[in-house]
Amino acid sequence: MESIFHERQEGSLCAQHCLNNLLQGEYFSPVELSSIAQQLDEEERMRMAEGGVSSEEYRTFLQQPSVNMDDSGFFSIQVISNALKVWGLELILFNSPEYQRLGIDPINEKSFICNYKEHWFTVRKLGKQWFNLNSLLMGPELISDTYLALFLAQLQQEGYSIFVVKGDLPDCEADQLLQMIRVQQMQRPKLIGEEAAQSRDQRLLRSDVDQAIEVNHPFDGTGMLDEDEENFQRALALSRQEIDMEDEEADLRRAIQLSMQGSRQSEFSDSLSQNVPQSPHTSQTDALSSEELRRRRRVHFEKQQQQLQQQDQTPKLHDKPTLTSSTPQADPDGDMSEEDMLQAAMNMSLESVRNDLNTEEEK
Repeated sequence: MESIFHERQEGSLCAQHCLNNLLQGEYFSPVELSSIAQQLDEEERMRMAEGGVSSEEYRTFLQQPSVNMDDSGFFSIQVISNALKVWGLELILFNSPEYQRLGIDPINEKSFICNYKEHWFTVRKLGKQWFNLNSLLMGPELISDTYLALFLAQLQQEGYSIFVVKGDLPDCEADQLLQMIRVQQMQRPKLIGEEAAQSRDQRLLRSDVDQAIEVNHPFDGTGMLDEDEENFQRALALSRQEIDMEDEEADLRRAIQLSMQGSRQSEFSDSLSQNVPQSPHTSQTDALSSEELRRRRRVHFEKQQQQLQQQDQTPKLHDKPTLTSSTPQADPDGDMSEEDMLQAAMNMSLESVRNDLNTEEEK
């Protein structure tokens, strides 16, 4: 609907808005309508003067204000009718007997001008659809064909005078565009006063709420600080609770883990004790005294020494002198073989063991 020309209400210039919305353009201004009104006043004065300028009626006429316009911007039906004559248009009263005898369906007309007290507005057909171009609305209002007759009847019941505009209206962009397409309107446009009242009520409501907040909680900086401090303490308490719960859960998990480990160890020990038999030798060894153990170790080492001495008396592969059990001797060349060095190391180890045993016996 952006292509539709629609003037919104300014002051009391509803007659100007009515004409411009009808013609779909800025065709008339307050100055031009005032000029038409003054011309009508002069014509009426001249008619009154025909009866005598000294007559009481003439002097009374001069003292009365103009009936065609006033200082607020209101213009009479005579001014509107004379303005439309410039474009070859004529106004006929919709509910007059003359028009009613024609039996014309309102849907077949092109436009209507409606008046109630001092307010004027236009209802016009653009393309194939009807629109209410009331300047008190925020935008054009789409009127369906089936609703048009009911809409006009409702206006008559409310006291409106309805005039049918006869003649060819000037071409306009909106009429040409809407001949090709049809528009849809999801929501009826609001009244300018309704929009302003809602905005005023919202401002007053916000002001009342702000005042109530200021009275109950004066802004001195402490309120915000107290609220921030309270939020901080609450967050800190929640954090501590979460930490305590985490610590308790951790301790519980550790206790369960240790308990399971202990049970596993005890089960493992029991299974070992049950599965591994105790040999008689082991129990017998546990029962032996320290003297018996010392004696058996000594016998064991003496047997090993005898075996080593027997091995020393066997002929070597190389014709080399034999080594004594106490000190190694070098061969004629001054070198020792690996076998001789191993034998000497074993002898020294046996000698050290023997000395330890003797020391223990003396003790």
